[in-house]
Amino acid sequence: MKILFIGDIVGNPGRAAVTKFLETHRDEYDFIVANGENAAGGKGLTFEIVDQLLGSGVSAITTGNHVWDNKEIFNFIETTPQLIRPANYPTEVTGSGVTIVPSSSGQAQLGVINLAGQIFMSPYTNPFHALNAILPEVKAETPYILLDFHAEATSEKIAMGWHADGRVGAVVGTHTHVPTADARVLPQGTAYITDVGMTGPYDSVIGTRVDLVLERFLTMMPTRFVVAKGNVKLCGAEIELDDKTGLAVSIVPLQVQY
Repeated sequence: MKILFIGDIVGNPGRAAVTKFLETHRDEYDFIVANGENAAGGKGLTFEIVDQLLGSGVSAITTGNHVWDNKEIFNFIETTPQLIRPANYPTEVTGSGVTIVPSSSGQAQLGVINLAGQIFMSPYTNPFHALNAILPEVKAETPYILLDFHAEATSEKIAMGWHADGRVGAVVGTHTHVPTADARVLPQGTAYITDVGMTGPYDSVIGTRVDLVLERFLTMMPTRFVVAKGNVKLCGAEIELDDKTGLAVSIVPLQVQY
């Protein structure tokens, strides 16, 4: 079973890269999961963008701390089961932190879990406890499980990898937009990478125009950030799971230049 995970999609350049890549490659994967929380102008999501991503072949869309930045999402997150927000928000919050989606052939299902870290992030509930609570429900539906851990601290992400080892097929880190060089299969069979990187313009500061970010650092004054345009890459990871156990066979980082 082959899964493509696409890192944080940033603005129109990121969306265009996803669409172009999937036009020729989507049939190579059983599932395609993408983090889309920055897809609308660098922050948030719109219904049109979610519809575009799903129509291009994306199976499920994960998010993170920017999930609510475009208020339009409140109109459709409840009616779009493929779109999820971190599961460790309070239970009263709209939307879901888990989705189970069918493969492109319809022969299997993938459970996708979205969690957010606590270190240098908003005051989410404990993601380690949240995973423990969620897993029995998901495992009752499918042995194939991917976790998008949207977190800032590398130590917290690595700890989550060990916490989930042998219990999910893959733990992929998102949020920092900078790809890391530590993709591996952990001893008990979980594919892991601290951050897959972003899908968007790399001649930037994590997706934003360099001049605007430098102005903020140099003056310490508020600056309106705008998505950059140059050196666009699709970054992510290709993950293969064993058809019988749901554990990982391999994880290979992916970078495609546009």
